[in-house]
Amino acid sequence: MTAQEQRVALVTGATSGIGLAVARLLACQHHQVFIGARTPESVTSTIKQLRADGLDVDGTPVDVRSTPDVKAYVAAAVARFGTIDVLVNNAGRSGGGVTADIEEDLWSDVIETNLNSVFRVTREVLNTGGMRNKKRGRIINIASTAGKQGVILGAPYSASKHGVVGFTKALGNELAPTGITVNAVCPGYVETPMAQRVRQGYAAAYDTTEDAILPKFQAKIPLGRYSTPEEVAGLVGYLTSDSAASITSQALNVCGGLGNF
Repeated sequence: MTAQEQRVALVTGATSGIGLAVARLLACQHHQVFIGARTPESVTSTIKQLRADGLDVDGTPVDVRSTPDVKAYVAAAVARFGTIDVLVNNAGRSGGGVTADIEEDLWSDVIETNLNSVFRVTREVLNTGGMRNKKRGRIINIASTAGKQGVILGAPYSASKHGVVGFTKALGNELAPTGITVNAVCPGYVETPMAQRVRQGYAAAYDTTEDAILPKFQAKIPLGRYSTPEEVAGLVGYLTSDSAASITSQALNVCGGLGNF
């Protein structure tokens, strides 16, 4: 693939966990990758880390809850690498608790971060990012198995991820005639910094320790272990390929059998 043919990928929430693994894999697959995350220091250090491995990566900070931030972020990506071929909406947060006790601010922030941002970034990539004018494109939304079933003490998170799955299916059908595919990847339990925070939250809710929570979660997984960020990234990498051109409007699990739906 020549430099002129090199594809441009945009990855949000790309400084740790699944997002970092996706950014690394896509760069290894000869994409020019433009990353984003909320903390400027994390973006800078991640770019430095990936460039040290010889990868073509750049990026800027972005708060996906902010329309002006998203507009500036996508414009910066286009200025740096050109129009966008691949979008991975990965930025997200956990959030939950006893539903009757959840503050409205928490609910709103989970929905803003996990769901409204997917619409916001996707719309900007289709327009300013130039994807709607291409004959080929890939939009991949990182959802969750919680987007297909209810999660106890996780109503905001589960609601947001159900929304991501619904948005994916609707937009995938809408864009199918254009050559742009839209899919959701639904991880189960994946060992990331967010997974640790989730275990800490459940430990607090059940008045126990994180060490006691971990084996209970592992016992739910037929494979007997958490998935890795690299395993989730592997499916994202496949979905960006030419071989995956007929896969669209799907929500595909990477979960060790946790969800067989």
